[in-house]
Amino acid sequence: MSESETQTEENVPKQQHSLPLISHLLELRDRLLRVIAIVMVLFLSLVYFANDIYQFLAIPLTSQLPEGSSMIATGVATPFFTPIKLTIVLSIFIAIPAILHQVWAFIAPGLYKHERKLIAPLVVSSAFLFYLGMAFAYFVVFPLAFSFFTSTAPEGVTIATDISNYLDFVLKLFFAFGLAFEIPIATLVLCWTGATTPEKLKQKRPYIVVGAFIFGMLLTPPDVISQTLLAIPMLILFEVGLLFARFYVPKEETQEEE
Repeated sequence: MSESETQTEENVPKQQHSLPLISHLLELRDRLLRVIAIVMVLFLSLVYFANDIYQFLAIPLTSQLPEGSSMIATGVATPFFTPIKLTIVLSIFIAIPAILHQVWAFIAPGLYKHERKLIAPLVVSSAFLFYLGMAFAYFVVFPLAFSFFTSTAPEGVTIATDISNYLDFVLKLFFAFGLAFEIPIATLVLCWTGATTPEKLKQKRPYIVVGAFIFGMLLTPPDVISQTLLAIPMLILFEVGLLFARFYVPKEETQEEE
């Protein structure tokens, strides 16, 4: 065998190994571009209503302000950029199902058939729970929190919240509650992968209660109301996750327990 033929045979495995990697990277690039395109289309569709969207977001606060008070803008360009920033974030939030679909389409070929049947409903339910957490924050947490904040202002202090600071505040709460409402999904995944079992999680319930309040303290502004309103739903959702987790325990572990 000639030297050139030997080199050709040695290069074949390397080429076969590198081609799938390149194809996966190209597919990943294409899916990222699709996600960016979806977000851009949503943004361009919503940017005309940017001020109306911000006005709707500010209702929980403006409805609690004393008569004659209003929100302010301390920066020169803040009245323009703040609604635009909100519209961009809103476009990303709306595109979450499409983003999860692209992630699912990318990883699905590498999964077994039974794994695909299991993960598909988890992807759908995770998007639903994230939106549910945001809705809970807007319709329940914001009115209670802002009513408390405005009623405890010292006498003689005029409440005039900056629109940029308000946006940062509510976006942080949206993300915190959306993430916290994913607890049932995290519980199911942990039990499904065999990392833990429902019985072990039940035994660690006291630690989870403490962890929920610590988690709420870290993700919410420094007030007891937001922390409590985040920790309590987290504990309820943890119990819901435990309720359904027994259906996601690997078959081998179920047979051993029986």
